[in-house]
Amino acid sequence: MVLPRPCPFPHRITLALLLLLACLPVSRAADLARIASPGDVLAVVLEAQHEGRIAYRVERRGQAVIAPSRLGFLLGDGRLERNLELVGQSRRSFDETWEQPWGERRLTRNHYNELRARFAEKPVDAALPGRRFDVVFRVYDDGVGFRYEFPRQAAMGEARIRAELTEFALARAASAWWIPAFEWNREEYLYRHTPLREIGTAQTPLTLRDDSGLHVAIHEAALLDYAGMNLARGDGDVLRAALTPGSGDAAVVRTLPFSTPWRTIQIGERAGDLAESSLVLNLNEPNAIGDVSWFTPAKYVGVWWSLHLETETWATGPRHGATTANTRRYVDFAAANGFRGVLVEGWNPGWDGNWFANGWGFDFTRATADFDLPGLASYAAGKGVHLVGHHETACAVSHYERQLPAALEMYARNGVDVVKTGYVCDAGDIQRQDHAGGPVVREWHEGQWMSNHHLRVVQQAARRHIAVNAHEPIKDTGLRRTWPNWVSREGARGMEYNAWGAPPNPPEHEATLVFTRMLAGPMDFTPGIVSLKGRNGLPLRSTLAKQLALYVVLYSPIQMVADLPEHYAQHPDAFQFIRDVAVDWEQSRVLDGEVGQFATIARRARGSGEWFLGSVGDDRPHELDTPLSFLEPGRRYRAEIYRDGDGANWRDQPFAFARETREVGSGDRIVLKLAPGGGAAIRFVPLD
Repeated sequence: MVLPRPCPFPHRITLALLLLLACLPVSRAADLARIASPGDVLAVVLEAQHEGRIAYRVERRGQAVIAPSRLGFLLGDGRLERNLELVGQSRRSFDETWEQPWGERRLTRNHYNELRARFAEKPVDAALPGRRFDVVFRVYDDGVGFRYEFPRQAAMGEARIRAELTEFALARAASAWWIPAFEWNREEYLYRHTPLREIGTAQTPLTLRDDSGLHVAIHEAALLDYAGMNLARGDGDVLRAALTPGSGDAAVVRTLPFSTPWRTIQIGERAGDLAESSLVLNLNEPNAIGDVSWFTPAKYVGVWWSLHLETETWATGPRHGATTANTRRYVDFAAANGFRGVLVEGWNPGWDGNWFANGWGFDFTRATADFDLPGLASYAAGKGVHLVGHHETACAVSHYERQLPAALEMYARNGVDVVKTGYVCDAGDIQRQDHAGGPVVREWHEGQWMSNHHLRVVQQAARRHIAVNAHEPIKDTGLRRTWPNWVSREGARGMEYNAWGAPPNPPEHEATLVFTRMLAGPMDFTPGIVSLKGRNGLPLRSTLAKQLALYVVLYSPIQMVADLPEHYAQHPDAFQFIRDVAVDWEQSRVLDGEVGQFATIARRARGSGEWFLGSVGDDRPHELDTPLSFLEPGRRYRAEIYRDGDGANWRDQPFAFARETREVGSGDRIVLKLAPGGGAAIRFVPLD
């Protein structure tokens, strides 16, 4: 959601320090250890440098991908990066295939070789113990994950981390797709495509293509009780971790023992290799909450797009959207079309007046006078539909946390098993109050305190069999593996920017998201705007066919059918695909794509032989010769094709649209002709 104003960056000294540290030189000395991936595709080498510094490098088939890159910390009591010696190392191999309760694929292989390198600081005083830490590398054929682990020790009981000195030095010049870090509108920026050397600071995932054509993505996994990692560029093609600030003098404060999040480097020849990688997910711990069969992947409708069009309001009054009568209308629409959920925003007190500036006025335990929550929940249940809850905090997060148990209990009593949370405010303006009546301090959306807040919400929701869909969230780092009730989130410019954005999302936006934001995990993009119009007639940079393709291309286990019911009635052919498309998948394949140009993805529905294909493009026409080899050999399918019609163009012919059917098999090919701003969507139905 857009924010009303920018705020000045309050940590310029911290950022300046990070940029200065990123410019310090590195020199290589002796190799300490080497470990290769199971298929010997990638290798990590640890090396000792001058003054007892340590560094790592990454090679792919013998060619450098990441040049020597430093490791270490700036702690509250000084640096932990020099006078280090390797005091031990161990190796192990691991190979498992685990099942996702929901996801892009049912079965995921987790196959890596691991190196644990134990380092100790040579003490200045021989009578005092040196500080110790391990660096653990897991090397896959498609990437590398590494983290720091601090064991319990006499030399330190607490770590106050001011900066993490981890580097990622690209071995070759590269171009990057990136959004800036430490800016007021959080992750909601358009991606820039520039040479790496034009980056100042960037958020992760950061996607790169080096001069050899190799694709690399830098991100993190298992962000728990720690500050989110951004990247600051130093000299040349060197990037350094830039931790999100905290409200105090340290970005992270931890009691030993503890582990940092994994720093991840995904590597592939194709852009699609990055999108197919499960590395980030695999680096998270297994399911911690047990059976989650109570969560059902599904499509949902609701009181949402009308609010962004300003035909209805969050606030009470004559245009209030969240009324009992209006919600019943959406329940009826969902039931008639096989959609499970109905989202209602603006159902609770607190929206009247300037809610942006007064999150402390929200009440999450009672409804407005014109919204009958128990009655609507009962009405929906009788039609096989459930309500999707909504908790907007306006960043008064401590105020929300105090009401959270009672709010979730109320939802559970009324059969609400998914809640959409919101954190609308400027970056760095999260309001934390540790006890009622105490001082209010400011935190960042991706700081350590918010990392812990989101986990508290997810854990409390899990105890009540409620799933969480976070908007204005902390970034996704694969924690859905551990807490599979954390089902989706926003974390990028979504569809709402097409209602009122200045500018709206450009045609290349979705083909960029596939290979950038979506590397982190599911996104609640809210597709399906078949009217192709935003507020005051603002045109979407999209054809009708592209809106259908988004359901396949941008993954989420909950997909909104976001437009108004009356708009779907005007486009019955297009609406049929939205009714039919699955949301939970047996397997997924990126057939083709280039970052920011086009993306073609095929997915097989879980528990079904049906396949769905989606393809989206940028502002240019594309003709994509697409083999259907993903289909089961020897089987025939009815291909139900929804495509751009002759002369389609988002500018002046966005509704040019064709629906056709043909019989195909795995040996056939289909030529996808994408119009400017266009797309294609296909359902493959087995004929036997």
